[in-house]
Amino acid sequence: MLSVADAVNAVLREARPLDVESRLLTDAQDLALAETVRADWDSPPFDKSLVDGFAVRIADGSLSLPIVAIVSAGEVPNHSVEAGVAVQIMTGAPLPNGTEVVVPIELTREQIGDDRQRRVEITTDISRWKPGTNIVRRGASTRVGDVVVEVGTVLRPQELGAIAELCGSVVQVRRPTRVAVLATGDELVPIEQTPGPGQIRNSNEIMLCAQVHRAGGEPVPLGVARDERAELHSRIAAGLSADVLVLSGGVSMGEKDLVPSELTAAGVRKVFHKVNVKPGKPIWFGVLDRADSSRCLVFGLPGNPVSSMVCFELFVRPALRRLMGIEPAESHVISAQLTQAHTTKGDRPTYHPSRMECLPTGAVVTPVPWVGSSDLRATVAANCMALFPIGDSMYAAGTGVDVVEW
Repeated sequence: MLSVADAVNAVLREARPLDVESRLLTDAQDLALAETVRADWDSPPFDKSLVDGFAVRIADGSLSLPIVAIVSAGEVPNHSVEAGVAVQIMTGAPLPNGTEVVVPIELTREQIGDDRQRRVEITTDISRWKPGTNIVRRGASTRVGDVVVEVGTVLRPQELGAIAELCGSVVQVRRPTRVAVLATGDELVPIEQTPGPGQIRNSNEIMLCAQVHRAGGEPVPLGVARDERAELHSRIAAGLSADVLVLSGGVSMGEKDLVPSELTAAGVRKVFHKVNVKPGKPIWFGVLDRADSSRCLVFGLPGNPVSSMVCFELFVRPALRRLMGIEPAESHVISAQLTQAHTTKGDRPTYHPSRMECLPTGAVVTPVPWVGSSDLRATVAANCMALFPIGDSMYAAGTGVDVVEW
């Protein structure tokens, strides 16, 4: 059997970044950039005031100054700050020529002169202020040609805003990854139905679709395929039109575990079957190579829900990251200390549902009570999985373990 690391490497060797397409920023959230974006605009694009106040020269700070103009944001100044005058200015407005500092309005007192001219008196000593006080210069944040967002970055609200300000309205991104999800099993019924004797609700479909969505893909739920070859054949054929097909169930060694043979019959090339991992040992992975050089990555996940969940995080999520052009594609591993003693048994590395917290002293992790791969309820209390190597061992509190976040 392959190790987890070898299996992940095998998956990533088969995963190729998807096509590039142009999208409006309004339709690009959560997609990954296919090119580095550079600024075509300085930020700020002009010298501007950081406060509401008065633009003056330092030497005039002891005088009662006539206010010769008002500049609001969005306006172009039509007066310069010459000796012996002040220009009232609003936050974000362009600076008039000649401005040395901007005095906040709360440090001034306005007056009306004998000539009915508005005047301002500065109520603090600005003689020691440095030129540029309360001013931000053109290009202080970003200059034309500076990198705004690197290739491979997933576009969050802040990236979208920065690109909108500095680069324009259109970006080049990797197209969304379509992920078909097919649950298999005679025992499955829709989640809105009360199960009868020997039946269970189809929880894997909604769980896997949610994992796909959280990973940045577009889930395509295909419902349930019964453990019957003709039905499996038609549902698999539909799923193979997607970029990725994720099946749950039917991949072990039972009489009705028909998924591997039906995938082979559909032309899917097997890459591996079974990985040295708990839960999730029976996982199957293969590739459909199409005539147009495109391909569909196919994951046959074990039917037990925690096995499906863990295998998605370990193997499917890295594949989706590679397809989206996000690197590194591998899951991020964190080192955390156990908060309590933990005993583990078995001949496979175990990914145990756990809860991690980040404290000022570092990350700590607590394995949650868990009775096996069918115990999905236990994962509700978890936000990660902690890795415990092969063997029967007792880990003392404070022992460092590897953790993969969910």
